[in-house]
Amino acid sequence: MSLTLSPEAQALLFRDARTANTFSDEPVTEEQVRAIYDLVKYAPTAMNGQPLRIVLVRSAEARDRLVSLMAPGNQAKTAAAPLVAILAADLDFHEELPKVFPHAAGARERFAADEASRARTATFNAALQVGYFILGVRAAGLAAGPMAGYDTDGIDKEFLDDAHTVMAVVNIGRPGENAWFDRLPRLPYDEVVTTV
Repeated sequence: MSLTLSPEAQALLFRDARTANTFSDEPVTEEQVRAIYDLVKYAPTAMNGQPLRIVLVRSAEARDRLVSLMAPGNQAKTAAAPLVAILAADLDFHEELPKVFPHAAGARERFAADEASRARTATFNAALQVGYFILGVRAAGLAAGPMAGYDTDGIDKEFLDDAHTVMAVVNIGRPGENAWFDRLPRLPYDEVVTTV
């Protein structure tokens, strides 16, 4: 094998992992979420910017508000999941650069002066972190159900502020009955990779 990751870990994170569509009633604890974050925070982002922000939806009132903003096909599973996370990009991530990228004098000021570049950098790197977060959920032995079917403006208004925008909503928990759809095909190496 060319991979140093054990076959069991490969299966847990990639080969056997799937998007869960139903969940058991077992709760997802604060300790589990902290462990997930404490793992995935080390994955790379440009200039160590770390623009991902996470809103955990735990209260019944907040869950009802979120469910009303989900696409019809996502409402029931969002209502039933033990935990739902709203993953957002912090469009003002540059304010943290003196702390997280201290050796680059003036980085915060450069991003402050270019709102379009700042937004592109924030959303690209937050999207990377969404992927890392999903792998972290899997590493914790839980299932993730990431979704993009929702009212973006509604979620931004209800749960975030002008400096943040939703990137994904993720249902989290132990898989329930009939949690998996059939595995869909993946493109083979030769259709994806080109050598020049």
